Amino acid sequence: MAPKVLISDKLSPAAVQIFKDRGCDVDFLPDVGKDKEKLAEIIGQYDGLAIRSATKATEKIIAVASNLKVIGRAGIGVDNVDIPAATAKGIVVMNTPFGNAITTAEHAIAMMFAVTRQIPAADVSTQAGKWEKSRFMGNEVTSKTLGLVGCGNIGSIVADRAIGLKMKVIAFDPFLSQERAIDLGVEKVELENLFKRADFITLHTPLTDRTRNIIDAEAIETMKDGVYLINCARGGLVDEIALRTALDSGKVAGAAVDVFTEEPAKENALFGAPNLVCTPHLGASTSEAQENVALQVAEQMSDYLVNGAVTNALNMPSISAEEAPRLAPFVKLAEQLGSFAGQATETGIKAVRIEYEGDVAEMNVKAMTAAALTGVLRPLLQTVNMVSAPEVARERGIVIEDVRREQHGAYENYIRLTVITERQERSVAGTVFGDQKPRIIQIKGINMEAELGENMLYVTNEDKPGFIGQLGSILGDAKINIATFNLGRKIEGEEAICLVEIDGELPETAISEIEAIKQVKQAKLLHFAGQ
Repeated sequence: MAPKVLISDKLSPAAVQIFKDRGCDVDFLPDVGKDKEKLAEIIGQYDGLAIRSATKATEKIIAVASNLKVIGRAGIGVDNVDIPAATAKGIVVMNTPFGNAITTAEHAIAMMFAVTRQIPAADVSTQAGKWEKSRFMGNEVTSKTLGLVGCGNIGSIVADRAIGLKMKVIAFDPFLSQERAIDLGVEKVELENLFKRADFITLHTPLTDRTRNIIDAEAIETMKDGVYLINCARGGLVDEIALRTALDSGKVAGAAVDVFTEEPAKENALFGAPNLVCTPHLGASTSEAQENVALQVAEQMSDYLVNGAVTNALNMPSISAEEAPRLAPFVKLAEQLGSFAGQATETGIKAVRIEYEGDVAEMNVKAMTAAALTGVLRPLLQTVNMVSAPEVARERGIVIEDVRREQHGAYENYIRLTVITERQERSVAGTVFGDQKPRIIQIKGINMEAELGENMLYVTNEDKPGFIGQLGSILGDAKINIATFNLGRKIEGEEAICLVEIDGELPETAISEIEAIKQVKQAKLLHFAGQ
């Protein structure tokens, strides 16, 4: 029996035809996504649900989707899909992360011209018969410095277009290697340096805890007087009240904004500010981009429903059904090792080396490497998945090396992940025992054995008396319970490592107290989801 797919938003006829050509039955009901009750009434019939942004795949909808196997979002954002609910029910959630890149990059360039030449305001004035030629004095972009905050898929396209406009491009991106920067023709800089030097600043980074309000009052104060800001990435990257103040004072000469903290933006602190250009989240709104993502989602969903192939899944590894039982714990181990290294790394990553030793070297190394890269990249790019992670790493010029060898040591299976930055190499290794649970067995060359829980405190310290007592007192004072406590060292009196699983979230004040302990070199709280 052919899989049955519901298209509940407006997708092109070509996408409908792809489903049919690849063996799926399709119901094209482009208005049903706006009708929650109707969608809930009929969703139980379908194996696949293809959507854009109008359909809300909520927990309630997913609960009554008794046959649903895959939800495909034509576009990158999946805010309208309850991914945890879908995961709990075994429903794969896919998106199309690369289909909108050119369109979004072009919109950023268009917005830059619009704000620096005051085109929207000049158009309104001219059509009103005012002919205010002297009022709309603009600025050239030629020879100006463009600062990119984020230089991934979209940012690199903006860089290419800006270089074509004879601009000097500087970029801040923790994952951008020096070699990739040279290939792109951009200068890699730290964020503080970018703020000081750029005439135009454009944002092309996801919204994460680290990037939220990356442009705030303090950041704006360090920028050039008369800087221009462009945000076609995500609402929440810019403190809108701080930007409004800077526009009013003239510190920021102009801003072009396509995305807002709250959308749809019917009211906003920015509205009415001088030299402000706003558009209603049009970054992906071209006919070409909409066609591309529609065709991609149709291909991905039909391949999964008919052949079991998984592409651009946000909640499922790219693993075949046959190898899944044996491979799954090693995929989890690889992602844990990557997550550990990614959270502990604070400088730009040049390369990632993954060594597979023993029986694991004969398994699906590609899936494990993708899982490891997902772990490494996710602290800064929360939407990255096992399919997109290798591509995201390549875009940023991160060199990926996997090494396979026969068993040499005491462990039948062994994975070591090394992150190479501009300053250092950091390694973490692990294995899977007979209970199928991943274990950390070595950090920075220091042997220890530990399972990773949801909240882990990682401390590097000098191996001297008094440290453990002080650490325990601080955790006790913070009313934080210790679940497991793991120690390791190479040589007595030298560097040691402490890895503590704790119940609950450790306050920042407690972290500061731990860092203040005389023997402590570094203290970091690490999180591992789904443990």
